[in-house]
Amino acid sequence: MHIGIPKEIKDHEYRVAATPASVAALTAAGHRVSVEKHAGTAIGFDDTAFQAAGAELTDAAGVYAADLIFKVKEPQAVEVAQLRAGQWLFCYLHLAAAPSLAAALMRAKVNAIGFETVLDAAGRTPLLAPMSQIAGRLSIQAGMQALEMKNGGRGVLLSGVPGVAPGKVTILGGGVVGANAARIAIGIGADVTLLDRDAERLREFDDRYQGRLKTRFSSPANIAECVSDADLVIGAAYVHGRRAPLLLTRELIRGMPTGSALVDVAIDQGGISATSHVTTHSAPFYIAERVVHYCVSNMPGAAARTATLALAEATLPYLLNLAANGEAALNADAGFAAGLNVAGGRIVHAGLAADLSAHPASAVPAIKS
Repeated sequence: MHIGIPKEIKDHEYRVAATPASVAALTAAGHRVSVEKHAGTAIGFDDTAFQAAGAELTDAAGVYAADLIFKVKEPQAVEVAQLRAGQWLFCYLHLAAAPSLAAALMRAKVNAIGFETVLDAAGRTPLLAPMSQIAGRLSIQAGMQALEMKNGGRGVLLSGVPGVAPGKVTILGGGVVGANAARIAIGIGADVTLLDRDAERLREFDDRYQGRLKTRFSSPANIAECVSDADLVIGAAYVHGRRAPLLLTRELIRGMPTGSALVDVAIDQGGISATSHVTTHSAPFYIAERVVHYCVSNMPGAAARTATLALAEATLPYLLNLAANGEAALNADAGFAAGLNVAGGRIVHAGLAADLSAHPASAVPAIKS
């Protein structure tokens, strides 16, 4: 199969979908690989390394002539215009929060597989997990920056200093993002509370951290209590293939301390707060209700080399399978098939279809599950 790997064009997105080692594995399996020039240069994977691995270097048009487009982030408008019927698209999509993109992919009649909805045999999300780990760890770093005075923050050092109490961090969600955020926040000495609906998950956290992490059951009352005096809130809730749950009303945000911070990692699925809207690495912060918000939708792009190496390892087995077997690869693996979001001009992921049908601003026609 002919595989095209474009240079990412989203704001400050330096990840590339494949490393030279991944390309070597693809070409060794007999596939033709076209890589856009300078796709990985910014993170140390120069064109000569891709050529040595067997790739053809080309421009964007050459990449989008391929049978399978393999990239990191959802296609931007200029990229969507280059897609064609029957083509495979394999990347992060997050369509529950992007009805106009869903509509465009349906009109293009591509077969679009979202990394974030692929499942393994245990029901986990193996292609989302590595980026969730990175985003969770980065969330505390971003939160510390949001709390700096120059960004409108209240000037709290999360670690505290001798004689001064540490800052309070509230994490909403105990999945991969929440677990990694907790790890970093505890490591720097913050006062950390994590909320989740799964009692067994809370028990695991309690056993792991032996009192260094406070756990609470996620209920509206407990969320309101924990958020009300938090210096930093991390939005870490995720529902497979669906819009993020709205956990924070504008009133709850208004009740937070002036200059406190919200890092909404769930923003690529719509965000967990009524006050959240997408920001970029170029302009990551804004203030709403006197609270500093960080809502960058491609957070792992800030650590692009680490993220590329992690993502390439996770995706390669699936890419090799898809390139070798096409639709048969999905027919043989229900977890891989769960990644298929759009095919034949319609939405084929049931949860995504339900969310898009209910979206008040949706321009998506004829959604079918």
